[in-house]
Amino acid sequence: MKFLRRFSSRDIVATSSGGGHLAELRASLPNSATNRIVYITSRNRHTYESLSSCKRYFIVDPHNSKFKYLVNFFQAFFLFLILRPRLIISTGAGISIPFMMIGKFFGSKVVFIETGARIYSTSKTGKFMYQYADRFFVQYETLLEKYPKATLGSLR
Repeated sequence: MKFLRRFSSRDIVATSSGGGHLAELRASLPNSATNRIVYITSRNRHTYESLSSCKRYFIVDPHNSKFKYLVNFFQAFFLFLILRPRLIISTGAGISIPFMMIGKFFGSKVVFIETGARIYSTSKTGKFMYQYADRFFVQYETLLEKYPKATLGSLR
């Protein structure tokens, strides 16, 4: 992505929940920069193993718990103070919202990629981040009706 070239790789944080969101996030980033990007996700066997060769941090996945969202916020805040990224890129889900919003507040550029699982309807995270992201990408033309200012792009 040309947009990523403006930032040195050490200034990029990639954050998402595990599973498909993480797979899409990794597919969206250039292979040449993968080992220099810092990943933030939840810890489980899959994420631990798939990111074993990458710089990564694990935070609590709040998944509809107000208490866990509070824990996630404080973890994200402290990680942000340590990393100070200029660019935050995410494919969702809710685990990423606090980090992206903290970054936005402190002047980081935020890029959000709506998940490829959404063809006709919006995700909760996408709907929320559409109003705050500096760049917003959708993977299907049908979503341009829901997100008129989005950029159409595909990970395929």
